[in-house]
Amino acid sequence: MCPSLNMYLHAVLLLFLSWLLLLLPQPTVLAKNITANIANVTYNSFFVTKQPGCPLECRNIRVPYPFGIGDDCSLDSYYTINCSTSKPILGGGIEVLSISPTQVWARNFVASRCYDQAGNLTNTSTRAWVRLSSAWPYTISDTANKFVVFSCDDFGQLVGSSQAGYLSSGCGSICSKSTDMTGLNCSGIGCCQTNIPKGLKSYNVSLGSFENRTQVWSSGKCGYAFVGEQDSFNFLSQSDFLDLNFSNRIPLVLNYAIGNQSCAVANNSNAYLCNLNNTLCTDNTESGLEGYLCSCKIGYEGNPYLSPGCTDIDECIDPDLNDCDGNATCTNTPGNFSCSCNDHYVGDGRSDQHGCTLQASQPQASRISVIKLSLGLSFGFVSLLIGVIWIHSCINRRKLIKLREQFFKQNGGLLMKQKISSIDGTSVDSSKFFTAEELKKATNNYAENQIIGHGGYGVVYKGILPDQRVVAIKKSKVMDANQVEQFINELLIVTQVNHRNVVKLLGCCFESEVPELVYEYIPNGTLFEHIHKTLSRLTLEDRLRIAAEAAGALSYLHSAASIPIIHRDVKSANILLDGNYVAKMADFGASRLVPLDQTQLTTLVQGTLGYLDPEYFYTGQLNEKSDVYSFGVVLAELLTGKKPICLERSPGERNLVTYFLVSMKENRLYQILEPRVVKEGTLEQLQAIAELVKRCLYVKSEERPTMKEVAMELESLRKYRKDPWVNQQSHEESESLLSDEAPTDLYALSIGPSCSDISGQYSFGSSTTFPLSKPFN
Repeated sequence: MCPSLNMYLHAVLLLFLSWLLLLLPQPTVLAKNITANIANVTYNSFFVTKQPGCPLECRNIRVPYPFGIGDDCSLDSYYTINCSTSKPILGGGIEVLSISPTQVWARNFVASRCYDQAGNLTNTSTRAWVRLSSAWPYTISDTANKFVVFSCDDFGQLVGSSQAGYLSSGCGSICSKSTDMTGLNCSGIGCCQTNIPKGLKSYNVSLGSFENRTQVWSSGKCGYAFVGEQDSFNFLSQSDFLDLNFSNRIPLVLNYAIGNQSCAVANNSNAYLCNLNNTLCTDNTESGLEGYLCSCKIGYEGNPYLSPGCTDIDECIDPDLNDCDGNATCTNTPGNFSCSCNDHYVGDGRSDQHGCTLQASQPQASRISVIKLSLGLSFGFVSLLIGVIWIHSCINRRKLIKLREQFFKQNGGLLMKQKISSIDGTSVDSSKFFTAEELKKATNNYAENQIIGHGGYGVVYKGILPDQRVVAIKKSKVMDANQVEQFINELLIVTQVNHRNVVKLLGCCFESEVPELVYEYIPNGTLFEHIHKTLSRLTLEDRLRIAAEAAGALSYLHSAASIPIIHRDVKSANILLDGNYVAKMADFGASRLVPLDQTQLTTLVQGTLGYLDPEYFYTGQLNEKSDVYSFGVVLAELLTGKKPICLERSPGERNLVTYFLVSMKENRLYQILEPRVVKEGTLEQLQAIAELVKRCLYVKSEERPTMKEVAMELESLRKYRKDPWVNQQSHEESESLLSDEAPTDLYALSIGPSCSDISGQYSFGSSTTFPLSKPFN
């Protein structure tokens, strides 16, 4: 981690001081006994309360924070100790015996069976159980506890539950007499034990007998089964069989945690409970128990939850806390200490290592000093050089981080997170926020050979994420600061679009100068390429299927999405084909969301010439029927294999819409259809498709069908019988759409390369201009 700016000069000064440090003894790792003593100091200093008015003890049991005697003195009700009874009670009835920084020791429940000499049961405590509420931040420790059966004639069963599910375990213990077990481990002779699972919240212990102790009654009247602390029971003593107070000597150890988040998540929120002064946060590893624990760093003491937090231990005050030699001086340092030999002594100052010895003669000492000084100067120079490079790198990194934070806020990243959090059932994690570093690495630093598309809106790169997913990354050219909130609102809706025929938006990145969007990668290119740029292998059935799938996607956007979406740039270049040649609608760069109470929007005209709805072009009134018109052009394109606008064709054929409708009117449509379409389609089928195209291309939007109707009709048209067109008679002359109200050919507005698509935004005024650009495929 890089230091703050006010630490840079201190870092340089420390590097110079490192020259001299070689001449002094260096602190080493603490000896084992020193570490133990410091750990004991830290443990004792943990026992403090939240405020002066809170009692520290209840019935001789010390109660440190986050626990407390009463709700005002504890972190919350889960850690409240009730001291109004004769025993310290935690929660719903657990008697507390002791509390440490990581565990709670509680009074246990033991199942027992006791018999008289005739084999008659003399007690009724043959079962014992513990049930911790699932909401409690406690589990039964699997490392400190064991399930134990202690007897010469009994078998026990443990039935419990944890987050992983239910479990059943057990073991049996037999012996001819109690002395058989003396000197042995708890392995089945007089005693058996098994492990318990991690995350255990509740259990039921039952105890049964093989022969009602009739054969071993003289060795002990009772047998026991319990879950308890394994270190508190001596399996080698015969007196345990005869101890009638046996069940009160085995505590149950509980693990606990605070909060309900990991350290990394909690540290970035206001709910983080660890004091920031010299504390460590440790994630809880118990299954089914979320949260974390706070502790002091080595060399510090105090309660890590309360102010002032953990303070430095002065190891030099107590000789038991340092191992400096008798001829050395102890110097306390933050979290540690150092030893330096007194005058006329040399060595490392540690009593457990070289200690301090009388200094050698002056000439030899001088030579040693010169050697050390030379080494120190050399090391210091190298350290200084490394330090300067490190500081420069840190400054640049901090600038980059600050710049990315500025871009994230400027591009609406914070607003996006707020919007996501406000949606019921949606978390920020469910909508992937990619970092700038992730996308930079995925695209090999936006290498030229990763580009898969150019356009007026920006560039599209192919990228590979760390999980080996192949994605398409759209990097826009500009971002209008006045449109940030509208962009975020629309992006939020698009992220929730879920349809098999719509390219899925996987996530976004706001850390760049302009937002970057990450989509699923579609490998087989665009429908435009398959129609015009390659030798088309699409059968009529393929064309109808692709058209039906694209129509279904647009119908979903218009009517099934949470807020209706008008694509506004429907064209064959925006219909992609995946690995199975399934159609995927793409490029929502021009899309607009439609308020539920509004059927028309007045917008800046935007779209691709040749596909653009004439009514929308002349009025600026946008509705879902504008997509229907553009889709009709795509259908004509599929049938004829001709581009919507081509200046190289004769004047009557330059605009595909006009050419198609005139051919229908003059009863010569079959002459402009692709030969393969004519060969594979029936007369009725092709007539019906042409009529559907004509209806989509009506000048008045209210006369056009909806996308849902178009999708349903395309599905039905796929079922026609296949008879060659050439064997059918000519159909009756279709009613012409060309009238005095028909708009001027839109291709006449363009000045550019022949047979190309023309995209842009159009505004209206006294001097109208039409900025032209290549479409963003």
